[in-house]
This record gives sequence, structure tokens and C-alpha cells, in this order.
Amino acid sequence: MAEVSRQFVSEIKRILRNEQIIDDITRRRAFATDASFYQLIPQLVLKLDFIAQVRDVVRLCHEYDVAVTFRAAGTSLSGQAISDSVLIILSDKWRDYEVIDDGEFIRLQPGVIGAHANHYLKDYQRKIGPDPASINTCKIGGIVANNASGMCCGVSQNTYYTVSAMTMVLADGSIVDTGNPESVRDFKSKNAGLLNELWALSDDVKSDSELSELIRHKYRLKNTTGYALNALIDFDDPIDILMHLMVGSEGTLGFIADVTYRTVVEHSNKASGLFLFESPEVACQLVEKLSREPVDAVELLDQRALNSVKGKPGLPDAFCDNPDASTALLIETRASCATKLAANVESLSNLIAEFSPIQEIPLANDHARNEKLWAIRKATFPAVGAVRKTGTSVIIEDVAFPIDKLGQGIKSLHQLLDKYGYSEAIIFGHALAGNLHFVFTQSFETDEEVQRYDEFMQAVANLVAVDLKGSLKAEHGTGRNMAPFVELEWGEKAFQVMQRLKRIIDPKNILNPGVILNEDPDAHIRDLKVLPAANEIVDKCIECGFCEPVCPSKDLTLTPRQRISLWRRIQQLTAQQSLTEAEETELKTLKEAYQYQGVDTCAATGMCAQKCPVGINTGDLVREIRAENASKSSKLLAKVAADNFAQVTKVTGLGLSASKVASKFLGEEKTDKLGVKIHNTTGKTAPLWYKEWPTKAHKVKPVQSNGSDGLKPLVYFPSCSSRTMGPESKSDDQRSQFEVAQSLLQKAGYQLIVPENLDNLCCGMPFSSKGLADFANDKSEELQSALKVISQGGEIPILFDTSPCRMQIEKSETELPVFELFEFIDKFVLSELSITPVEEPIALHITCSSRKMGLAETLRRVAKTCSTEVIEPHDIECCGFAGDKGMFYPELNESALKTLAKQLPDNCTQGFSNSRTCEIGLSHYSKIQYQSLLYLLDKVSEARPQ
Repeated sequence: MAEVSRQFVSEIKRILRNEQIIDDITRRRAFATDASFYQLIPQLVLKLDFIAQVRDVVRLCHEYDVAVTFRAAGTSLSGQAISDSVLIILSDKWRDYEVIDDGEFIRLQPGVIGAHANHYLKDYQRKIGPDPASINTCKIGGIVANNASGMCCGVSQNTYYTVSAMTMVLADGSIVDTGNPESVRDFKSKNAGLLNELWALSDDVKSDSELSELIRHKYRLKNTTGYALNALIDFDDPIDILMHLMVGSEGTLGFIADVTYRTVVEHSNKASGLFLFESPEVACQLVEKLSREPVDAVELLDQRALNSVKGKPGLPDAFCDNPDASTALLIETRASCATKLAANVESLSNLIAEFSPIQEIPLANDHARNEKLWAIRKATFPAVGAVRKTGTSVIIEDVAFPIDKLGQGIKSLHQLLDKYGYSEAIIFGHALAGNLHFVFTQSFETDEEVQRYDEFMQAVANLVAVDLKGSLKAEHGTGRNMAPFVELEWGEKAFQVMQRLKRIIDPKNILNPGVILNEDPDAHIRDLKVLPAANEIVDKCIECGFCEPVCPSKDLTLTPRQRISLWRRIQQLTAQQSLTEAEETELKTLKEAYQYQGVDTCAATGMCAQKCPVGINTGDLVREIRAENASKSSKLLAKVAADNFAQVTKVTGLGLSASKVASKFLGEEKTDKLGVKIHNTTGKTAPLWYKEWPTKAHKVKPVQSNGSDGLKPLVYFPSCSSRTMGPESKSDDQRSQFEVAQSLLQKAGYQLIVPENLDNLCCGMPFSSKGLADFANDKSEELQSALKVISQGGEIPILFDTSPCRMQIEKSETELPVFELFEFIDKFVLSELSITPVEEPIALHITCSSRKMGLAETLRRVAKTCSTEVIEPHDIECCGFAGDKGMFYPELNESALKTLAKQLPDNCTQGFSNSRTCEIGLSHYSKIQYQSLLYLLDKVSEARPQ
């Protein structure tokens, strides 16, 4: 590692803003890992906003001989997204897209998440070709740079074959947009030498028939080992050659600033089935036949893979615990219409029957059942991670065999895994492409363990590349992991071609050195990541990064993956018996920084657990840390609040009344300025006050059922937020949420019952979020006791008007019949109403608690009943208000909602949700008024005529 010079850093500081330069050890360590089992600490992390900055930084790196690595989502599995020099990451300004020619093409910047690209194409019944398993997290930059594929992509629909145009930044800062003729002409005139050398290299390869045939053979398979040498024989124009060489180059040839894809059809008619065969040979013989049939995906699972997910919904026990040789195929066929799909199903079912499956779930167009089947397949990788020993890494290798050798490859891999003691290993993969993944756990804590891994990988490399003429990396990229084996797979002549093209395009070797090409034969066993025990809550984390897109603090401080990684380092240093001076300094720095970055700005809403392959809720760790850090005085204050909750809500109401008066006299602009001043001058101990703060709600009085009017009783529990916080002062409807609920539910034939001693009741959420579990449990039990009485032991349904409260009670596993308000409305109320939807767009925010309870579709259905156009802003899964976080750490709320306003069209003037506190921040940062969806439903509905 060459140290980055002070002069280089000085030049960087001249062209970038301070907030774009990350040089503190805390955040540098946060970016030291990707999803692989390697770790490198960058000396400098630069968060760049646009292509001109990339050009200027790369030029400086070229001038000062500084190595630079580009990182998108960091889901790379082979160590290609980390650096011990300069790491360039993308700000949120790299997420633009353009749908072209009715979805036939789409132009995407590298910061767009793959699944979001497909979301933009959904209305056109199109999608991008690549479909990696990490598509909900990985970004276009990484998809292109790794030539990622996936379960249904095969070879023909990967980036290499579906790229139409690309904008690139080369090692000297040169830029070319291949879709812009003027840009191409300019680039050709200024870079004639480079293009001539590429053309000459292409000509040399084409004239070598033996080498050309080797290249053709290698790319009949899935193959991401080394550079895309097929570009040298597939194209004549050096610009086309350069663009296609960039695909799969893993940032070693240039930066990809945007890419235009030719999209592919997304058929809605699909049928799936799961079939178990007695051996891999039988299963793979069927795969050969299926490769010539109308089949879109064939996923292979060995018996150990099936055993690892035993009990998973949709998987009969008969598929598990069979002889080890048993092998399953998950098969899917798609068609443009139901008639064609039925024909496909019939012909395929007849073919499959010829191979005598020993267990089967037949092919069928059953969406709910098929979702479970694909969930079984996707659960296999995390199943290994969930049972691994603490301190070990989960390694997923990625090879491809010619289809006629696939059965032999599976058998031989099983033999190697058993020989080297990886008894927990499972094999699954994309059988149509001959692509297998094998997953195993590995410790790197001792030299003996490292040696075992090395010997195993040497054996795998010889089996795959030499004996069976396959690919050592089919879709995960070469990275550091397979760099020492590229020559083994390709041979000396092809390897020299790769070295030559690297010298042509990156003569100083500054772009991601050590990745793809590496002269160190031990590169794959250097810089290995250690995963020390830190806390049982997070010890199963494999640092894949799947959690990151849904985290509200991802662009402010840390992501869940980074919180865990830093906490591991803190615990590792804390546990060491002796520390060097540098380690002592690092530990002190990390602890101080972690309080704000790791603890204070974590929303702790648990959205990360929804995306985590092993279900880790990083918020649970943060709450535990908060509990440990809680002072005696804060615990005493919490006890006083819990014991005198009615007084707390009363004081809150008085504050809101005062806020309304002050806002009325000050005006909106002065209110916001004064609120910021008070918040800052009190050291942020006073909540941030701004014009969207609610008025004091009308008091909710206890109501008992009198059995009159034939109305059905409902227990209604208004949360502390909705019974203290009314509408905004400028709202046209000044009724409290309870009054609106009364109006609506009465139309549907219900009478609301409210508990006695209401003001002192609380679900416990305010205490739980601060890690004060005892107080939270006490308040929850108190509330449930009151609800049990008023609901006559659970005979009467109980409604919670705010989703976080409903979720908090759900955690206690109560036996009471509790509903979130809109859950009940969707099931029982809508059918009793006559609704005339408004013909204007409305914005809908689905709270994280609603998502976690599986109520997202419920909210959407209710909203679509109320309006002809519902806009759900994309990429905002948690608003970051998080109870009272938005009051005391408003920067979290602001960061989470920074894209909200620009996603709303000018004619959208109303927003709706189902959490009063969330609605405060949503109103402030969207510049439109958000309130409970209840208000709109009441407005557009009438009692259905009897």
C-alpha cells in the first residue's frame, strides 16, 4: 500500500467540498468491507456528485500515481469494492433514469438500484436483462461492472448482450458517451493512439483461430473470470470494443457514468414447479433437454440445500432428509398469454415425467404457491449463514460447467467439500446456464484454517478450469478471490492478451489494482476479514449490505451493516488484553463517534430486519446500547413519566397550544427560524419546532357502549400522539383523529368504546425506542389489562389508530383481538360504505411499522379506494421521524425524506399516512399537508343505503 501524499490530498480538498471527503478512521472503517470475506481500510473516501468530479479526481489519481477504486452498493462477493488507497462512492445525485421508446430502452445512472430500474419499466411490461439475487440492493454501476446475471438472465440477457450505449471515464480522465456521435468524434480525435492499439489487439486475436475458438467456447457459458475477451472478436469498431470491455471489468478499466440497456419482455403469465430426482445425473440429463424447451428458469438444489430450509412454508417434508444424492429442480416457464402458458405446461410436464421424479409439486400458474417455491430457493444461502459458528465467514463460490458435464461437476464438488471438511456446505444454482453456487462456512482465525481454505480452492480451481473446462466465476466477478487463478483458467496466451489490454487502457495501473489481474499467487488469502463476536443480536451478520437501501440514516451517518462492522471492531479492541498506542487512539475515537453515528441517529425501526437474509434487527442492538448507556437520572425521569403519563401528555398538549399561539403571531418564516435557534442554543435538548407542528387535539373522553341504535361495539385506543396532536393549524378539517374515526365508523354501523383512565395509558413504544424495556413492558401490560376489561375479555375487537402502537402490542404476543385501524377498515368497513373517490392525485406514505406488519398492500387498497391516482414516492421506506427522533435529530428525518418533494407532481396537494408523528416530518419536507388517511376516507364516503 502506497501512502497517499499530502500534496494529492491538498489538491483533492481544492476541488471538493469538505463533506465529500471522508478521512476520519470511523467512517473509513465503515467502508472497509463489502459483502466478501476481505477487508481493506481506505486512506480516503470521496463521495462524488457528478461526472466532472469523477473526471477531476481520476485525473489527479493519474497524475500522482494514486490507486482508486469505485464502489456502488458494496454487495460484491469477491472483494472488488474495497481499497487501501482511495475509494470513490456515489452520492444520491447518481440516481437519474430515462425510459426511452416506450420502454424498449432505459438509460440509467450507476446509483440506481436494479429493482428500481425494473419498477420504472413495470408499466411497459419490460425489465432489464440482468436479475441478480441482490437486485433489491445492488446498483446499476455494480451490475454492469461485474456483468452480473441471475436466475432467469442466462447468458443472452446479461449486460454484455443488452448494453446499447455507455458513458465512461478512463484512467486519464477522458470521457466518452458512446450514444452521442459528437462525443465519440471528439474522443476518437483525442485518443486515437489508445483506439488504434485496441484495434490492433483485436486484429491479433481474430487472426489467431485457436485463441478465437477458446474465447467463443468460454462465453457459451456464464463467465466473468478475467476480462471480456469476446469484445475483441465480436466487434470491429474500437468504441464498441471499449464499451463491451468495460462490462465485467470491475472498475479496473474505467468508471461507468451511465448505461443504456435494451430491455427485455416481462411476461405476467408464469408457471412454476418443484421436482426431486434420485441423483444429480438424472436431474442434469433433464436440464439438457429443458435447455431446448420454452423454459425461463431452472434452479438446481442439492439435498443438503433442501434440508437447510426444512419447514419453510410451501416445502413438503417429503422433499427433505432423503439420500444425499437426491437433487431438485425448480422450473419456471413464462408466456405472453394464458393459452400459450398452458401449452408450455403440458409439454414440459410430459417431458419431466419421463425422468421419474421421486417427489413433485407440479407446474402451475398459482402466484401465491409459486412465490413460496421461489422463497424456498432464495432462503438457501441465508440458511447457512443463520447456523454458522460465530467468527466464521459465509463463503459463496460461483462456478459454471458445460451442461453436459454439470452432473459430473456436482458429484465432484460434493467429493471435494467432504474431503476438506465442509460438511455444512450446500449446492444450488442456475442449471440452464450450468452455473452452480456452493456455500460453506470458513474461519480465518488460524493459519491452519487459512491453509485448509487455500488447498480447497486450489483443488476447486483445477477441477473446474482444467478438468471440466468450466468457469471459475460465472457471475460474481473475478475480484481478489479468483485473480490468482485467471491464467490457470484461460491459459498463458489469453492471459497475456488481458495484461496487454489493461496496459493499453490503464497504463499506470491505478484503477482497482490487484482485482482481476494479480501477480501474487496468494492474493486470495490476504486481507481476510475477521468477524469477532460482538453481540448475539448481530453475530450472524454476514455484511452483505442487503439492509442498506431501507435505512433512513444511510446518507447521513451509518447503515446497519456499518453499525455492525464498527461495533465488531469496538468489541474486538475492547477485548484485547493489550493495545498499541494507535489502537488505543482508534478505540477512543470509535467509541466517541459511535454515540452519534451509530446510536443517536439510528431510527431503530427495524426495517433492516425485513431485508436481512438472517433477519437481524440492528435496532435491537442499538436499543440495548441505549439501555446500557442510560444514566440513573434518565431512568428516574422515565419512571416518573411512566407513573404520571397523564401529566406528561397534558404538558405536551400545553406545549402544542403555546406553539400554535406563537406561530400565529410570528408567521411561518419566523417560526421556523426561531425553532432552529432554540433547538441549537439548547444543545439540541429542546425539540425542533417548525410551522407544521400540530395543534393540540380535542380531548378524547372515555366512551362506554350503551347498546343503543343497533350499532356494533368497537374498542378504540387512540395513541398518545393522536390524542395530544391535532391537525396542522392551517388544515381545513380541525377535527381530532378520534372525531374523524367516530364519524367514519358510525357510517359503517359501529360505535366506538374508549377505556377509562385513557390519558395514563400507553403502549410502551416511547420507552422501548430508548432501550427502557422494563418501563415499556409495564406500560404495555397496564394497557392490555385495561383493554381486556373493556373488550369483555376479547369479545369486542380492539382498534389501534396508529401503526407503531399496534406493532408494539403485537410484540407482547397478546391474545386480545387487536387490529391496526386500516387493517380493520379494509376487512370489515369498506364494504359497508358508498365511496366516491376524489379525481386528483394524493401522496401515500406507508410507515415502517405497517410494512413490518404486512399491511403495505392494505394501505394501498384503502388509498386507491379514496383516489383515482395514488402516488407512492419511491425509495422512502422509513421517514426517519421514528417516534421523537425527528424532534431531537431532525437531520435524520431530513436525510430520509430528501427526495420526497421532487417526486410529487405540482398538482399533488395532499398526503396521507397512518402515524401522526410521521406526518409532521412528511408535511415539513414535502411542502404539502400530510394527515391520516382516515380524513380522506371519511370525506369521500357515505353510509351504504340499506
